[in-house]
Amino acid sequence: MRHPFEALGAEKRKPIFLSLTALTLVVMGVLNATGGPLKTPAAPQGIVSFELAGDGPSAQAILDCWDCQARAHAGFNLGFDFMFMLLYSSAIGLACVWVACVLPSRYRPLAAVGLTLAWGQWLAALLDVVENVALLVILLDSPVAPWPQVALWCAVPKFALVFLGLGYVALGAVVRLVGSHWPGSE
Repeated sequence: MRHPFEALGAEKRKPIFLSLTALTLVVMGVLNATGGPLKTPAAPQGIVSFELAGDGPSAQAILDCWDCQARAHAGFNLGFDFMFMLLYSSAIGLACVWVACVLPSRYRPLAAVGLTLAWGQWLAALLDVVENVALLVILLDSPVAPWPQVALWCAVPKFALVFLGLGYVALGAVVRLVGSHWPGSE
């Protein structure tokens, strides 16, 4: 199945990608700036530690370290993350499609991987939505089953899909740049 970003003309990909990437970085900066109070001994990686807690006692230990201000920051981060997930998934997805579309024909199998990973970025965003809902339930109520496990089970494949997409873009860029200088390249 064709990815919707394939319909973008080559001349539109770059400005849209640059805009999405710039907005992603701005939102990421806001999330990082407000995430400072979330880093504690129980949550050394801040909100990411909370996402990956995986069980009630670990999540409770994080909540116990957070005062009211930190919990407010966590709620803000989780709410603001809904905008971030739309941006990062679209930026990485578009980059995957862009790389897939500019690879020389001898790399078509690699192009198919990129289109699959582009769809995977939207799956990552959907997993992020479910994860954030689970984390909000924990934050506003308590870390009882199944919410910490749901957050973990969504966070791990989300991170995997995002890192695979970023890795594909980096690999595709290298193949494109190096491959264009090889003898007999298109």
